[in-house]
Amino acid sequence: MDSAFIEEAAKQIGNVGFPAVLAIYLLIRFEKKIDELIELIKEKNDSGD
Repeated sequence: MDSAFIEEAAKQIGNVGFPAVLAIYLLIRFEKKIDELIELIKEKNDSGD
């Protein structure tokens, strides 16, 4: 990670608060997992026909 990102992240934690930053981080991580699950469900449905 570059120093500009770390500085911006520290500034946002100070401005918004740790819980909000943590929630955004977790939503971004979970979004990827949910997309993978959707694809697996689609594949399962397509193979079951």
